[in-house]
Amino acid sequence: MNRCICLPALLLALLLGGCAGTPPMPDEQVHDPLENVNRRIYAFNEQLDRYIAKPAADAYVFVTPRFARRGVTNFFDNARYPGTVVNGALQGKWGQAGRDSGRFLLNSTIGLLGLFDVATPLGLEQHNEDFGQTLAVWGTPEGTYLVLPVMGPSTTRDVHDYPVGMATNVVTYLGGWALIGPLYALDLVNLRANLDQAARFRSEAALDEYVFTRSAYRQYRNNLIFDGEVPERDLFDDLDEDFDW
Repeated sequence: MNRCICLPALLLALLLGGCAGTPPMPDEQVHDPLENVNRRIYAFNEQLDRYIAKPAADAYVFVTPRFARRGVTNFFDNARYPGTVVNGALQGKWGQAGRDSGRFLLNSTIGLLGLFDVATPLGLEQHNEDFGQTLAVWGTPEGTYLVLPVMGPSTTRDVHDYPVGMATNVVTYLGGWALIGPLYALDLVNLRANLDQAARFRSEAALDEYVFTRSAYRQYRNNLIFDGEVPERDLFDDLDEDFDW
């Protein structure tokens, strides 16, 4: 089946299947029953990063001027932006979804396929919405913490964003894998270059890099889900859990 036909069908199914609600209270304790396996995958990813991803990112930074890297980042951010529009709508953020649609159209046209961010100076700020956040708003709990090969930290809730994210990414529809593959590879290399300072900070500051990464990921995701206003856990909620009234 043609992918251009699949996307509207997917979005229709999502719209019919979900409704905006209240995200569940973030768990204070991480649910990581697969820690032994996760740590092995984490170690594999670290070796992959050390010998492949980081050298590729360093070479990319060396040969690519800063303004060009900024344009590459803008292009891929814009290519992913239909996902932000769709998930904003699925979460009931209709006004934001409308503004995000305008942002995408402006950057895709006047911004030359997203190479230039012309929308932000016009007051159309960038948002970050994905299907993992949408599932949280629909009431899906965080689930089990996962470390995925190559892709890194996730959860059994967030992992569902990968197929949806690909289906709503413009790059997916630019042609065959002879073009799509190198573009996705460039996106990963560019992302690794942008995260270089954060990776160095983690290596220097963390006593246990696995625990540090797990905690940072969960805090980052909760911040996105609650739009920067993560609720504090109420004392009486804890009492309700501890005692059968």
